[in-house]
Amino acid sequence: MINVKNLTKKYGSSLALDNVSFSVKKGEIAGFLGPNGAGKTTTMNIITGYISSTSGTVTIDGFDILDQPTEAKKRIGYLPEVPPLYPDMTVNEYLDFIYELKRATQKKEAHFKEICELTGISSVRGRLIRNLSKGYRQRVGIAQTLVGNPPVLILDEPTVGLDPKQIIEVRSLIKKLGQKHTVILSSHILSEVQAICDRIIVLNNGKLVADSTSQSLSDRLTDGNSLIIKAVGNASEIQSVLNSVKTVKRCSKLSEQGGISEFSVTVFSSESARQDIFFAMAAKKIPIVEMRQREYSLEDIFMSLVDNK
Repeated sequence: MINVKNLTKKYGSSLALDNVSFSVKKGEIAGFLGPNGAGKTTTMNIITGYISSTSGTVTIDGFDILDQPTEAKKRIGYLPEVPPLYPDMTVNEYLDFIYELKRATQKKEAHFKEICELTGISSVRGRLIRNLSKGYRQRVGIAQTLVGNPPVLILDEPTVGLDPKQIIEVRSLIKKLGQKHTVILSSHILSEVQAICDRIIVLNNGKLVADSTSQSLSDRLTDGNSLIIKAVGNASEIQSVLNSVKTVKRCSKLSEQGGISEFSVTVFSSESARQDIFFAMAAKKIPIVEMRQREYSLEDIFMSLVDNK
């Protein structure tokens, strides 16, 4: 649905984007991550046709954003970090304005009713936007992206400035939208991206440094050979047993509480090491409470990708 190929953007001698390529399939929610200045907003502005690239192409549902801008933009709903609202309009007036601006063809009242019910703003349609809470204004911003029923949604920091309850509500809404739309979601809240997105795209210094699922990136970080082991007994004795196992590369104690010690264990081969560790601990009559693959958080993954690069 979205195809970005060899995208480069220069501002004078400054290189904002360096040969970036990725695609997002129909019905997929892709998280767009990167530190400040990585090129995320520049990429989204190019995808939506707000600015042009120095080189490279962007197609939306097969239509080139530069060569066929009208057809491509018909298929995009865009929510910038600051929603483009008119505070002196009512919600109804604003949606009507967007409807005319997009030259939408759906039956207006039925279309607005569906959008407002989906975004949870039916009860405030007659109110001035200036009098709405930030949470409702954000919902109105999302509602305008849905006018004309575009198949692609680009959401830049959709939960910024919201309280915890509003964040949960907007996250739930985005997941629901992902059932019928292709979504690119940019956010600095990594737990949000991990909770919502099917894929994670990471930019750093204008370059694409990762494009995969959170689990795949975690596996790549550990090579699948890092275990978490909890066992009952003396921590020093447990560590000595673990270090004696030939398939264990190294181990370190993470915690010791209530007679249970937790270790991070790096092994040469996860499959064979699990069996070796089990028998070694059983021989010393040390009960294993838990043995599992170590999974890195998205924060760990993100820092490993962008730190010192």
